[in-house]
Order: sequence, then C-alpha cells, then structure tokens
Amino acid sequence: MRATTRRVFVAGPAGRIECAVDSPEGSPLGYAVIAHPHPQFGGTLDNKVVQTLARAFVELGYEAWRPSFRGVGQSEGRYDEGRGEVEDLAAVVAHIAGQRIVLAGFSFGAAMQARLAARVKPERLVLVGTAVLNFDVPPVPRGSLVIHGEQDTTVPLAAVLDWARPQDLPLVVVPGAEHFFHRRLHLLRDIVESYCR
Repeated sequence: MRATTRRVFVAGPAGRIECAVDSPEGSPLGYAVIAHPHPQFGGTLDNKVVQTLARAFVELGYEAWRPSFRGVGQSEGRYDEGRGEVEDLAAVVAHIAGQRIVLAGFSFGAAMQARLAARVKPERLVLVGTAVLNFDVPPVPRGSLVIHGEQDTTVPLAAVLDWARPQDLPLVVVPGAEHFFHRRLHLLRDIVESYCR
C-alpha cells in the first residue's frame, strides 16, 4: 500500500498547526494522530519512530496525521511545558472529526497523548517510549498498547513499569531496543500492525 504525503495547516489555540498527512489508497478506515518527541530536544514529525508509526497505520488503512507541536517546523506558538501541546493535539482531532480515531505518540508525544486520551476516548491508544519521568502521565484506558525498549536509558524501563503496575497495564518490551529503537523499527512496526489488525 503506497501512501501519499501532503501538508495541512490546522487552526490551533496558539496559531496554525503544521501537519504531515499520509493517506492510504482508497477511503481510510479511520484516522491516526501521531505525536512526536520533545520539541526542545529536537523532536519533529520526521522522527524515525513517528514515521514508522505513520507507515504502520497507513498499511492498516488509516490516514496518519503527524502534527508539529507549537514552535516546531511551521507550527506557530511557543513550547508550553505540555499544557498547550495537549490543546494542539485536541485541535487536530477536532479538525479531523473522524469516527475512528487512534492516538499514538513517542516519548514526550506519548505522554501528551495519554493526557488527551482521557478527554477524547480514542478507539485505540499506542504509546512508545512513554516519558513518565518528567511529565505527569495519567492512567490510560484498558487495552492500550504500551511499547518500551529494554535498554532505554532516556526513560528507564523500571520507571515505566512503576507507572504501569498500579494500572495492571501490560507492556510490550522489545529486547535490546533503546529509546529510539535503532535497528528495531521493523519490530515496532510489526507490533503495532499486529495489535491494530
């Protein structure tokens, strides 16, 4: 399945939000909104993990939306310590207004999507390398897919287990993977596709 990527600008609370939109052939089954890593540490919508998630969802027949957080790329506004970033994601979801919405995110983006999931009730929630150390990450819905690298030193696996344990939330641990899943992106894609198929 080949995707075509286009740029779309959505009105957000701090100005326009730049989105890369990857569309499957034919009518999409639903819409996946994928959030990128921390804006102040080089996170963009072109991050390899974010692109891998987008490809997985397009393969599954979803239209994948990759917004730039405020102050990144052509998105307006300034970094807001996670408050405005959740509002930006909510604005993108509202703009799509689709029936079947999947929320996905990587690192900081995963933490923001966990916050948004409490408000918008997605069909599915996919969190990769969730930044549970520096951000308040709320409990997530049952059935959420949480993937983490065994060798992650940015967000240690033990911290994610501490967050997941009170929720009785299973994790998928990728052996040998670090935070950015170098040489393990194909495994990440397979896990997401198997979960959502």
